[in-house]
Amino acid sequence: MTDLYQKGVLRHAAAARRSGRLNDAHGSATLDNPLCGDRVTIDVKVKDGTVRDISQDVKACVLCQACASILCENAIGADRETLEDVRAQVTAMLKGGGAAPQDGWDALKVFAPVADHKSRHACVLLPFEAAEQALDDASQD
Repeated sequence: MTDLYQKGVLRHAAAARRSGRLNDAHGSATLDNPLCGDRVTIDVKVKDGTVRDISQDVKACVLCQACASILCENAIGADRETLEDVRAQVTAMLKGGGAAPQDGWDALKVFAPVADHKSRHACVLLPFEAAEQALDDASQD
């Protein structure tokens, strides 16, 4: 399992970028992974369908913490379609069929070793799923 917790993953998890809750968020979502106990809350402020501010409150494993940190570092300026595309690229990478996302999202390559640990794929993808649901919540206003 040590290949899962490389220095890059640990560094991103420790950074916990944009950690905490957003005041006056336009949308929020909390998701749980019942298999491992991960819990991710993503808050967003949105303007014209684009993320203007984002935060994360994560009680989860290091993989989930690191992914949430990378997501929050890169999501400002992104729309739902962009987040879906990045999640799809990460999913393909984890399934062994694709390269890590580029265009500012290349930090996600630290999760390439997770491909060999199918039970941990959900840990990496949970922050993206929560962000997409938070954007959906924001669009309901």
